[in-house]
Amino acid sequence: MKAVETKPLDVLAILKLYELRGEALMREARAWFFTEFAPQSGKEILRLMLSGQRQSAFYRMVASHWDIAASFVNNGGIDERLFLEGNTEHVVVFAKLQPFLAEVREIIGEPDYMANLERLVLKTPDIEKKLENRRRLLERWTHAHAKGGERAARPSQ
Repeated sequence: MKAVETKPLDVLAILKLYELRGEALMREARAWFFTEFAPQSGKEILRLMLSGQRQSAFYRMVASHWDIAASFVNNGGIDERLFLEGNTEHVVVFAKLQPFLAEVREIIGEPDYMANLERLVLKTPDIEKKLENRRRLLERWTHAHAKGGERAARPSQ
């Protein structure tokens, strides 16, 4: 039996994920996540999630977008190599959340919270250095935003 070529479908799925990032509300959520959201603890993230504030929805939009995308990759729905070579934003999201994941997981009693994203990101070669670099980038964006340089601070949308 001849194997079916799925790469074109993988490419379309990746393009769709990229397209979703460009929708107006998602762009706003991403800008907030990368420049204003600066959690200091897992408890702070949980308070935000339970708050019902607009930022709670922003957090959930960004975090779940990348956890779902990672699930597709981890389970063979999207070619891993194609995905990893064409995306890095998921690494930035994980860099922001990783320091607090153990605490969030413990408090909510869900050891698999954001596990798809974690599993995918940790496959990346030289990931510790990349996470360190992304955290420095996030600090610069947050600092620039706080100083009033929102346009300069915003990641490419």
